[in-house]
Amino acid sequence: MNLAGRFQQFLFRWRSDGTAPLRLGQRRIFIVPSRGGLLFALALVVMLLGAINYNLALGHALVFLLAGLGVAGMIHTFRNLFGLVIMPGRCEPVFAGQTAFFPLALDNERSAPRLALELAATAELPIEAAIASRGKTRVRVPLPAHQRGWLPLPRVRLSTRYPLGLFTAWAYLQPDMRCLVYPTPVTAPLPAASAAANGGTQHGAGGQEDFAGFRPRQPADSLRHVAWKASARDSGEGPLLIKEFAGGAESELILDWQHTDPALPVDTRLGMLAGWVLAAEAAGDRYGLALPGLSLAPASGEAHQQRCLEALALFQP
Repeated sequence: MNLAGRFQQFLFRWRSDGTAPLRLGQRRIFIVPSRGGLLFALALVVMLLGAINYNLALGHALVFLLAGLGVAGMIHTFRNLFGLVIMPGRCEPVFAGQTAFFPLALDNERSAPRLALELAATAELPIEAAIASRGKTRVRVPLPAHQRGWLPLPRVRLSTRYPLGLFTAWAYLQPDMRCLVYPTPVTAPLPAASAAANGGTQHGAGGQEDFAGFRPRQPADSLRHVAWKASARDSGEGPLLIKEFAGGAESELILDWQHTDPALPVDTRLGMLAGWVLAAEAAGDRYGLALPGLSLAPASGEAHQQRCLEALALFQP
């Protein structure tokens, strides 16, 4: 890291781990006159010269009154940020091409409200916030997610011009936050399902499966396999029941990297697998994922879907 980078890290570092609450102190807050403030100062200089030239006592009084108003505005602008407590949150995963939102909690411990706050990770997507006296609020800092993988939150600029707009006060925040970006889903037909035979099977007459009974539904079981009539007879007091057959075979989907076209770009192939994961989960099917160097056993449910999408997001060919 060069000297300028080390200096910025020293100025704007969060804490040792980047996750603890941050209280804005004097060292973190910068303040300069805004464009309107410079014009205001220029107008005061012109008025002062006119008052001196024409020896106008009321002109001097007006200039000093306005100058005092500007100084008071500078103090209030600084105090609008001073002492503010910021706590980082957890960012929910998104798909590439969407906008990631990084949550920050703002805590105002003073008796006066904090108004006209602006936060921005990029100049194109600023957000505004206001906090009541001794109140808290949560904001979500937007950041476009263009590529799959981990998306770190860059330096966030927190600024204000309250109350008069004559000064701009700002502070830089660098919380240790990142968002997982899944591949962009590509719509494609699901591959054919394979039959996973159950051990110890016996077939009834004519090759039909023999009904073996009921069992409680597990989170990984599809709703299509629920015995609704048998479950209703329990008056809704027990768990949903699943029919079991001796000699049955349950269909499972294996979403394999090899099922995608090798001529396509890597991200497009991963997008096809992501689309298959979403389609299989929506259909209530059991599905597994096979990538070079990684294999996830067939299952279903939200947790399994997240594991598959995370594997696709972090895949390195």
